[in-house]
Amino acid sequence: MDIKKLSEEIIGGRRLRREEDLSFFETVDLDELCRGADHIRKALCGDEIDLCAIINGRSGRCSENCKFCAQSSHHRTEIQQYGFLDTDVIVADCKKHADKGVHRYSIVTAGRDLSGEDLQKACHAYQRMNEECDIHLCASHGLLTEEAFAALKKSGVTMYHENIETSKRNFPNICTTHTYEDKIKGIKLAQKAGFTVCSGGIIGMGETFEDRLDMAVSLAELKIESIPINALMPIKGTAYENREPLTENEIVRTVAMFRFLNPTAKIRLAAGRKLMRDSGRLAFHSGANATITGDLLTTSGNNIEEDKNMLLQMGFQL
Repeated sequence: MDIKKLSEEIIGGRRLRREEDLSFFETVDLDELCRGADHIRKALCGDEIDLCAIINGRSGRCSENCKFCAQSSHHRTEIQQYGFLDTDVIVADCKKHADKGVHRYSIVTAGRDLSGEDLQKACHAYQRMNEECDIHLCASHGLLTEEAFAALKKSGVTMYHENIETSKRNFPNICTTHTYEDKIKGIKLAQKAGFTVCSGGIIGMGETFEDRLDMAVSLAELKIESIPINALMPIKGTAYENREPLTENEIVRTVAMFRFLNPTAKIRLAAGRKLMRDSGRLAFHSGANATITGDLLTTSGNNIEEDKNMLLQMGFQL
């Protein structure tokens, strides 16, 4: 496969499809693949970087049995458990991140969905942040109803996060309390409600490279505009606590492949940056143009100022 030629074709408007033979992504020279992905990123997305931060708004006791997750009640982890945070705590944290130059901020809640009093609390917090903070608002609250999506939209949220996690084939291997189809339904409901959707997944859960390809193609078919790529950080007490972490080359190859298949999306580095040198510097040269920064849910994140300095030195624009 002539990767340089393919990257030029994609810049020129070609889009890779599910029915094509995409197996070359697994074996093609990694340096060539990364250069091609970076070329596509620069040509179609420019040098702007997108920084987002999250707060764990409700922690633990989740009814779902996702094997990777420390928040699941099916696992015995040391995760802190608490109900929905006070609005003042959330707004203060949002202001802190906005003042540090973060572009997007999201409340993330453990649990299958968000409803009742907790939904009301979330909407109140988003309303306050929308009025008091100069930042874009995102939300991540599981499988919501149309009415819940409408309430979030009215509160000032513009982006909704709903990972598909992996391929359709592999999904039952990681979770059985909800389905891949539930995820797709949630994404389409969010899009119908007028949200930009942030959706990606986790690599390193025992999936094949073909599963990763399928996930990338599925996200392209859904026209997802922000794609977080998480590399599994094994957490003690979960079903994956003893799984061997991915190598940097495996992560970077996946990032570059996602850029070829989703050439205009924000490819967002999420959990697992610590598995790479210099907080993922090579991945930012391989198609990534967004990241989660600051404190993550259950895996420590990266210092915001260090991230900003590194990205500016690399030629990105904040």
